[in-house]
Amino acid sequence: MKRFIPVLLLLASLLLASCASPAPSALVNVPKIDNQGAVTVTVTPLNLDKPGEILDFDVSMSTHSVELGMDLTTLSTLTTDTGVSISPSQWDGPVGGHHVEGTLSFPATKDGKSILEGAKNLTLTITGVDNATRTLTWDLSAK
Repeated sequence: MKRFIPVLLLLASLLLASCASPAPSALVNVPKIDNQGAVTVTVTPLNLDKPGEILDFDVSMSTHSVELGMDLTTLSTLTTDTGVSISPSQWDGPVGGHHVEGTLSFPATKDGKSILEGAKNLTLTITGVDNATRTLTWDLSAK
């Protein structure tokens, strides 16, 4: 009987560990997917849990029928529920093709203040990809 106690303790600890909540950064940096039209757009924040001077998002677009030759710096806006709106500073993805992936970067500050300060939600809006408006929102209260 005494030999089974360590085994039971090990199994109980493994069970508890598997039920634990994900880390806060895992909650805020979750990918969002938009499947409108013929283009699937997947966006994953890269540093919302630890923003520096730049907020980076990995953007992946995939299609079999639309030419993805657009510059996302002209089609994207980042807004917060506090009313702050900002345009991207850089899109490093390739122009053209049917499978495009790159980093969309936004300044993390506006007028000397963090755009995330006091915000509970952050929304990335991308327009004009296969004539659709894609609205992807992250809950910042999870961080």
